[in-house]
Amino acid sequence: MPRYLDPKNDFIFKRIFGHHPELLKSFLNAILPLPEDCVIESLTYLPTENVPEVPVLKYSIVDVRCLDNHGRHFIVEMQLQWTGDFIKRMLFNSATTYVRQLEKGKEYADLSPVYGLALLDTKFDQSEEWFHHYQMRHAVDNNKTLDDIQLVLIELPKLKPAIITQKKLAILWLRFLKEINERTQEVDPSLLSVAPIKEALSLLEIASYNEAELLAYDREWDAVSSEKTLLSGRFAEGKAEGRAEGLAEGEMKTKIEVVHNLHQLGISIEQIAIATHLSAAEIQRILKK
Repeated sequence: MPRYLDPKNDFIFKRIFGHHPELLKSFLNAILPLPEDCVIESLTYLPTENVPEVPVLKYSIVDVRCLDNHGRHFIVEMQLQWTGDFIKRMLFNSATTYVRQLEKGKEYADLSPVYGLALLDTKFDQSEEWFHHYQMRHAVDNNKTLDDIQLVLIELPKLKPAIITQKKLAILWLRFLKEINERTQEVDPSLLSVAPIKEALSLLEIASYNEAELLAYDREWDAVSSEKTLLSGRFAEGKAEGRAEGLAEGEMKTKIEVVHNLHQLGISIEQIAIATHLSAAEIQRILKK
């Protein structure tokens, strides 16, 4: 019986969708709210040299330029977000991706639409809705839209049994992301019946990874944990004067823990300083203790 890794882990997600364009093409065609006559026929991965290495500043998992069956170009920016401000970050990053297309000598007409796609392992709001599609619409006539920047947010925890019994390819891909992890003992035959998903499952088998790759997998989860700690609001100051001292002590303990976690991940002191708002000297003192 194969044992699997979790596809929501950044390292594994990139291994599947960042190195296997046919799988990514199947996934995007199923998930994105594309026009009815639009099918992605080819895609090209965009360079990722501008993605920062600090976990709390990391924003992009896979960026691709797609070409559809009508010769139209558009860019997809895929993210796995863990923070409360991901919508603003996602809008900023998608807008940045849109603007960066306009290289010197190009015309505005050369700009391609950008889809920002976020797959969330946490709930976005308290509604029953799990698929959120944002685009610019006319204030009076909803039929008039500006489609150049669109955001798609999918909440995996809201995929309930009534939804996952559907056999649509989109639902099957989302089930692949939601259901498969280290505890999976048996895979639903409906997932194995789809060739691209079956291939993606084979890429999740623990046996196909060496020790160094499994260590990288664990470090990604450590980075996620550190990010959650940094952005959980533990650094907020208490308004009650009597609790100020205790809060300050707790804040410092949390920062010390985060500093050690990020240092163990091989992150530089300069990058840790950006993430924690501590000086380089303070970080060095913490690491010497």
